[in-house]
Amino acid sequence: MSNIRGFASDNNSGVHPDVLKAIASVNNGHAVGYGDDEVTQRTIVKFKELFGETTEVFFAYNGTGANVIALQAMVRPYNSIICPETAHINVDECGAPEKHSGCKLLPVKTGNGKLTVSDIKSYMHGIGFEHHSQPKMVSITQATELGTVYSVEEIKEIAGYVHANNMYLHMDGARLSNAAVSLGCTFKEMTVDAGVDVLSFGGTKNGLMYGEVVLFFNQDVEAVKYIRKQTAQLHSKMRYTAVQFEALLSNNLWYRNASHANVMAQKLADKLKSIPQIKITQPVESNGVFAIIPSDLIEPLQEEFFFYVWNDEKSEVRWMTSFDTQEEDIDKFVNLIKEKLNNR
Repeated sequence: MSNIRGFASDNNSGVHPDVLKAIASVNNGHAVGYGDDEVTQRTIVKFKELFGETTEVFFAYNGTGANVIALQAMVRPYNSIICPETAHINVDECGAPEKHSGCKLLPVKTGNGKLTVSDIKSYMHGIGFEHHSQPKMVSITQATELGTVYSVEEIKEIAGYVHANNMYLHMDGARLSNAAVSLGCTFKEMTVDAGVDVLSFGGTKNGLMYGEVVLFFNQDVEAVKYIRKQTAQLHSKMRYTAVQFEALLSNNLWYRNASHANVMAQKLADKLKSIPQIKITQPVESNGVFAIIPSDLIEPLQEEFFFYVWNDEKSEVRWMTSFDTQEEDIDKFVNLIKEKLNNR
């Protein structure tokens, strides 16, 4: 295994030691499978404490599976789902949301990864016309794929319009913890209280080994357990998934992990501002830094610090930080950039 550190993805980081300890703590004896164990039930209570007693909790393996469950449970195949063009469900899930839900995705071009009511309105046509797919859901990502964050008021505005038009609001919260830290609000304030109907709550990007959760707020979930099974997201030894979230939601671990990642991204951005050849393209509001850099710099940098190119045409790259990013990583990376630029 390569020991190269980098800024490619918060998926590339390790597992937080507290999470590993939690997994080991339930690795003794037997427990009832498929979620009927004590640990899973205990963790469900924890989620209800955070999001409200009417919250329905469904653990899943990964983010794609969580999104598929969330979408498929709320829509019919003749519906359409409005989302940003950059949305994970549109770009990075190999058509899984469309395959499993049967719905048409309507991707919207945005400059910052965020939808507005005006964006949504432009896709609200053909309502009641049988030749058109019928818009039924809007999906937003918090924090977005571009590292930006919706304010609580922005979410409320979208939710108000969505609900006034008999639609649902889905939130892809793969980096929800980073957004909560950025806004200085609770999970509930930017989801349930803001009008979100269903949430994909991410753990893997914030220190878990694996695992995501789908949370339904005041919705009919009778079909969800069957959908989860059909999409191969029902873990038999579910206590190992649940206990990771129990650890994450205990002792403010989620906050400490996400806060550190956000701070590291800001430190990286601050240090890059002194380099004129680097142009940061998005506000650094969570744990991602997007920047345009000289194209001939990309490969030499990737040899020592791996990262992804976001837009080849613009020579725009994405640098992600995580709970285990160290200041030393940032200093070495920035110094490497300066060195490469000086030697051109």
